[in-house]
Amino acid sequence: MPDPQHAPTRTGRFAARDLAQIAVFAALIAALGLPGAITVGFSGVPITLQTLGVILTGAVLGARKGVTAVAVFIALTLIGLPLLSGGRTGLTALASPTAGYLIGWIPATLLIGWLTARILPRYPLVLGLLINALGGIVVIYLFGTAGLLVRTELGLWAAISSNFAFLPGDLAKVVIATVVAKGVHRAYPGLIRA
Repeated sequence: MPDPQHAPTRTGRFAARDLAQIAVFAALIAALGLPGAITVGFSGVPITLQTLGVILTGAVLGARKGVTAVAVFIALTLIGLPLLSGGRTGLTALASPTAGYLIGWIPATLLIGWLTARILPRYPLVLGLLINALGGIVVIYLFGTAGLLVRTELGLWAAISSNFAFLPGDLAKVVIATVVAKGVHRAYPGLIRA
């Protein structure tokens, strides 16, 4: 007979522990915006640490909880909280050249989380790096480039090449997120349920 004291408390579709993890990772993304942003190049898109939080969220929480954490964070910015780097709100970001990058966080987290669930419980480092680069760089850059085309006068090649300035930092974020995710999954197996 199951012990009711140790049964997970469920609220809707998530257990209380899941809700706590979602809240912590939404807060992590917000906290990574505190150092601010550095705008480089001509696109008006800043370099921030918040994409590190997005990659980590997918790699640690998986698709379901990860997307929910990112959606909660974005919803908070859309209601006017200045949680994006530089004290921006979601409405400000969606009206700027950064719109596509912000929107791309959700499919990036979804892909990272979904693929990460498939390589667990081992979490091979090379596969983790590839998954995090695919979601955290390729997917976000695709959405970001589309946003630049819609929100600026840039041509296709200019929009694509504006991403090159972000590549070294984003590669470092992928490495950091992968190493952290591997350690977390080793310490807490079963964090992502397939």
